[in-house]
Amino acid sequence: MTLKIPPVLWDRHHVAGLLRRYWAVLPNGAPAYTGARFERLLGGGDQLEVANHFTPADFIAVATLSVDVPVRAVLHVLEQTGRNPYSRLLSQIPVDLELAAAEDRHVAKDSPAWNLWQSLRDVDGIGSVGAGKLLARKRPRLLPVYDSVIKKVFERPLTDLSFWSDVRRALRADDRMLVDHLEDVRDLAGIGEDIGVLRVLDTAAWLHGRDEQLS
Repeated sequence: MTLKIPPVLWDRHHVAGLLRRYWAVLPNGAPAYTGARFERLLGGGDQLEVANHFTPADFIAVATLSVDVPVRAVLHVLEQTGRNPYSRLLSQIPVDLELAAAEDRHVAKDSPAWNLWQSLRDVDGIGSVGAGKLLARKRPRLLPVYDSVIKKVFERPLTDLSFWSDVRRALRADDRMLVDHLEDVRDLAGIGEDIGVLRVLDTAAWLHGRDEQLS
């Protein structure tokens, strides 16, 4: 299905304002939103030395996005005996691949990313949203965040099996006009080029959706 992007998210000044608000720092030095630390915590989950295995920092990072994974589930993922099946799947997902440049096979059903999402989702205490955010932490250029707010903003179905592929198509459409727009608003907001276009889209959509809920 087509990704329905609300017209307000094409308003460059409005979106830049959302981004500045999200990445603002309070007078005491704390982030205005803890999620602003998601991709930057301890250098990020896709650094060479940690890219192909989960670490405690990854679970702290998803907690900044309001996902609290029980300790028992964290230990289950981190302390597998023998060859860790989550690391095996993670190592099959390209680290530096951008979603706009990816082929559909990288994000389609039965891809390593999909199979890893399913494996993590089935761990008691992680669930589908937690699994998706863990993957977004490890592969921030390739796999977008998805939760109930994003689902509502983009008018997705209750059971959404194609969100990754639909975001990919949207990024590639019209000579990658959406990519250009997201890079433009990121630069306008001044939040840093290390924040990828997927996270720009997610953050703008999430904060817009939260504002709508509270209005």
